[in-house]
Amino acid sequence: MYVSDLIPEFLESLEVEKGRSLNTTRNYELYLNRFYELCSEDSSDELKPNDITPELLRKYRLKLNRFEDSQNHEHLSILTQSYHLIALRGFLKYLSKRGIKSLDPTLVDLPRAAKKQVTFLHFDEVERLLNEIPEDTETGLRDRAIIELLFSGGLRVSELCKLNRDSINLERREFVVRGKGKKDRPIFIDQSTADCIKDYLGCRTDSLPALFLNNSKNLQTPSTSGDYRRLTPRSIERIVQGYARKAGITKHVTPHTLRHSFATDLLMNGADIRSVQSLLGHANISTTQIYTHVTDPHLREVHERFHTETKE
Repeated sequence: MYVSDLIPEFLESLEVEKGRSLNTTRNYELYLNRFYELCSEDSSDELKPNDITPELLRKYRLKLNRFEDSQNHEHLSILTQSYHLIALRGFLKYLSKRGIKSLDPTLVDLPRAAKKQVTFLHFDEVERLLNEIPEDTETGLRDRAIIELLFSGGLRVSELCKLNRDSINLERREFVVRGKGKKDRPIFIDQSTADCIKDYLGCRTDSLPALFLNNSKNLQTPSTSGDYRRLTPRSIERIVQGYARKAGITKHVTPHTLRHSFATDLLMNGADIRSVQSLLGHANISTTQIYTHVTDPHLREVHERFHTETKE
């Protein structure tokens, strides 16, 4: 069998057997098709599984590092290169499971990537952002509810977009979302956020199920699903960035910045990292640990105790 035949079969197994999302499957398809193209350009023969050798891997990594996007003429970041290699490693594991001779998946090492820098808002900055939102219109009530919910619940923007009216128990101020890996986790919100959502829903006259609606007049013909006015992640990103600019916040603020802010606020106020991991829905605690360097109170104590203060 040829690699070009096996890639679609692997993608089907990702979706059916592994339960990966459609977006993840599409990304793997992009990465593996690029692998196939880069590794086939030097040969007229069809690429076979046993053609994937350590030498082919070495050449592929070199080409990947030199690859230039045709649209913006930029090279792939180290993180994006890692995604390509993770997809290849998954494909090789699939071949091994089927007993198809190819490269040992353990030989695919990932490049060392720099740790992500976490951007978050302090509580006073969140308040400045909220103060820019008018509360005398349906759109303003909606936007305030969105931003309060992102900060109070620590949701991913994709999770927030999928919420329906009946998703949230506003009396108990808790609900469950299904996050990455189709894992459920509890979300808790404060009374202020619950009141904002009540105010927003109270002024709506529609019966659509989506919790947050697009109020644009230029809407397409309604679909039978009732989702034709549901806000998209991109729309919410524009909403958040718009109020951040009005508030004079110079940081690059996105919906995910508010998720970062939720996590750092908890840790700065003494929450343990395991609890924050659960509230964020992180599968691995190492993902949560990106916040600890900016929230460790011990470091402040060390600085105040041992650093020599300059005298005027």
